Amino acid sequence: MTDQGGADTPDQWFPLRQSRTRAILRPVLAGSQALPQTLTGGCRCGATRYTLALDAMPPIYCCHCLDCQSWSGSAFSEQALIREDAITVTGPVVDYRITNASGAESHQWLCGVCHARIYNTNSARPGIAVVRAGTLDASDTVTPRTHIWVKRKQPWVTIADDVPTFAENAPPAEFIAIMMRARA
Repeated sequence: MTDQGGADTPDQWFPLRQSRTRAILRPVLAGSQALPQTLTGGCRCGATRYTLALDAMPPIYCCHCLDCQSWSGSAFSEQALIREDAITVTGPVVDYRITNASGAESHQWLCGVCHARIYNTNSARPGIAVVRAGTLDASDTVTPRTHIWVKRKQPWVTIADDVPTFAENAPPAEFIAIMMRARA
């Protein structure tokens, strides 16, 4: 979730110590949009499926950085922050590992058949997983809380005026406050 320009690293997202990061994000990771059904999702081909052990749809944000554009093959990525232990995956999964410039190891969990990216984890943020919101079965019900890296946004993408945006990464405290905010 960083730009390939090199000035920003993944650790700048949550520069707090790992245990403090988990404690601060705990309310965000619990979810926020009440849903009566089980939260499920999966890859494009259907070989890999997952269930989220959450009571509500997790908060969603969109990232327009060059990395997310390249990874998604699209204008931006939609992502949901969850507790790592809240996701149960079935089917073939490939763990594609990347060591970031900061030295943190990122694990990209992909379908072993169609290679759709399902979620990722990062050694800099233990206990946190980032699910690709487009893989949720109910992806048409999510509303992004914020958009980051909009300086890299495609010119044809329009963002609603009431959705907070940030030219690059949002300041961590502000990002957390936005993600915790209840959505109407």
